[in-house]
Amino acid sequence: MLSIFELTSVLLVLCALFGFVNRAFLHLPNSVGLLLLGMLASILLVAIELIFPEIQLYADIETTLRQVDFGQVVFNGMLAFLLFAGALHVDFAALRQRALAVGYLAVVATVVSTALTGGLFWLACQGLGVPIPLAWALVFGALISPTDPVGVLTLLKDVSLPDALKAEAEGEALFNDGVGVVLFTLLLAYAGGGEDVSWIGLLWDFVREAIGGALLGLALGYLAYRAMRQIDDFPIEVLITLALVTSTYALAGRLGMSGPIATVAAGLLIGYRAPKDAMSERTEGYVSALWTLIDEILNALLFLLIGLEVLVLQHAQDVIWIAIAAIPIVLVSRFVAVALPILLPIKRGLSIRNIPFLTWAAIRGGISIALALSLPESPAKPVITTATYAVVIFSILGQGLTLGAVARRLGLAATSSHDRR
Repeated sequence: MLSIFELTSVLLVLCALFGFVNRAFLHLPNSVGLLLLGMLASILLVAIELIFPEIQLYADIETTLRQVDFGQVVFNGMLAFLLFAGALHVDFAALRQRALAVGYLAVVATVVSTALTGGLFWLACQGLGVPIPLAWALVFGALISPTDPVGVLTLLKDVSLPDALKAEAEGEALFNDGVGVVLFTLLLAYAGGGEDVSWIGLLWDFVREAIGGALLGLALGYLAYRAMRQIDDFPIEVLITLALVTSTYALAGRLGMSGPIATVAAGLLIGYRAPKDAMSERTEGYVSALWTLIDEILNALLFLLIGLEVLVLQHAQDVIWIAIAAIPIVLVSRFVAVALPILLPIKRGLSIRNIPFLTWAAIRGGISIALALSLPESPAKPVITTATYAVVIFSILGQGLTLGAVARRLGLAATSSHDRR
């Protein structure tokens, strides 16, 4: 059994090695390259053990990886830092101008997609001979519908987009996970036959999680901003940003609010206000460099873990076709949810021209896998985890690698940084 330090060192060595191989030979975006190499390493280990049964590499490494609680690593480790780093660099002025569209995508589209995905997934399971209750199918809809903020923000770095469209995609990704987690929690309670779920309870949970989290993040972010205005000492100001992230996320959890939304709100405020009058040019350089490095290193670890997680996920061999069917189900549901404003008075908030890209740019990632792994043991869990992993892998490798091409095809971008290499 490896110690925490030894396990961390192994993961960092793999990140450095795979990162070097990707940069030197594959030339893929770092996140995609690490995930792909992690998956290939996992498949290679399985193949070696099948060919040479006396070599127990697979079992040994699987035991090591099971020491990593993926959900805890994502939700109580990486997510706060990754979201703050992403929010720091979002164009707040463009985000504010697209507030109506972002609000629709983050809230209404997530709810609509959850219902559609759950219903279609339930029908697919019935038709393919592996039936699961409708309530569990809706749980799958809730965990797979929110776009992953880490995946979206990471992959959009390589795509040149108009400011308004980029603000819509980034803003939705930053805020809709809170809505998704609330829906997931309520539907999971219903599927498990526990507490009753009422509209009043749903509304209160949303207000406490989303709105309460946003207000908490803004309040703590403003306190940090005021403190940074009073001094000009870059080590202390860098420390303030680190303290802001950890305290905001931890306090939100204690108060029953959304830690991710609170962290995003704090990051947006610091990123918008602090460079104007709270940080010198030198301090701004150090703060930006620190959070860029944190973002890159944690992203590398997260996508590597997603690739390696194939070794420990509960894959059910008899549901492979359901997993494959889940991919178009999720895409169709996303398209309908995004296109719905065409029929509603809110249609002026979104451009019809952007709907295909927003559908394709809905990257799913570590959050969906973490939620799937957190499910209690039930006959439906292997079905849901296998389908979730299939959708996430297709999303990152298939959608992520073609975002630039899709944007150009739709006339939304001239080129992407990846395609210029």
